Amino acid sequence: MPPLTVFPIERVPEVRAGDVLAELLVAAARAQDTPFEPADCVVVTQKVVSKAEGRVVPLDTSDPEARRALIESESARVLRRRDELVISETRHGFVCANAGIDLSNIPDGQAALLPIDPDRSARRIRDGIRALAGVDVAVIVSDTFGRAWRVGLTDVAIGVAGLAAVVDLRGQSDAHGRELQVTEIALADEIAGAAELVKGKAAQVPAAVVRGLDAGWFREGSARELVRPPAEDLFR
Repeated sequence: MPPLTVFPIERVPEVRAGDVLAELLVAAARAQDTPFEPADCVVVTQKVVSKAEGRVVPLDTSDPEARRALIESESARVLRRRDELVISETRHGFVCANAGIDLSNIPDGQAALLPIDPDRSARRIRDGIRALAGVDVAVIVSDTFGRAWRVGLTDVAIGVAGLAAVVDLRGQSDAHGRELQVTEIALADEIAGAAELVKGKAAQVPAAVVRGLDAGWFREGSARELVRPPAEDLFR
């Protein structure tokens, strides 16, 4: 297995509604002398995607009723409540805190909502990079989620283009020759987590590149592959 390289894209200007993210990312990558190469995976934070797509709305954060109403409007259903924390299922099928509504790195009085279709957002960025830089890359839109049975946050993929979101190893053999029965690797989530190591939570670095991935992992993909069907969910 060849080594992986993970590096940040640091020269992206402040993103505003209507900006073309592919243009900003290609220019920033060139400016820091790390132009995109074929089979790179570009990981872009949800926050800048939401900003570019105009998914930022006014919110009086001192008004709990306004906050609750916004969360419910972005939820397909509410699963749990505890004080101000709401665990809900979004229309995308994601189960997360507060319907993925984000107040960090956003001006006071505003909130960032999840993109309407994060897979489509990833495809749009991928198509733009191909048109501007002449290379085929994969794109992941990442967001920070908690996990039901483990402490701490990690970045996961909420939008995927040009990459398998899940790698299915069922039917293959392990090192001892035993057939793998249930092994499915959440590839896009693992890549999103790796990218977060160089982006950081407070550094305001909106994107990173993961280089050196297995060529067999590049195909049409979707974050929907990562959403467990309700019939297989033992906890809802």
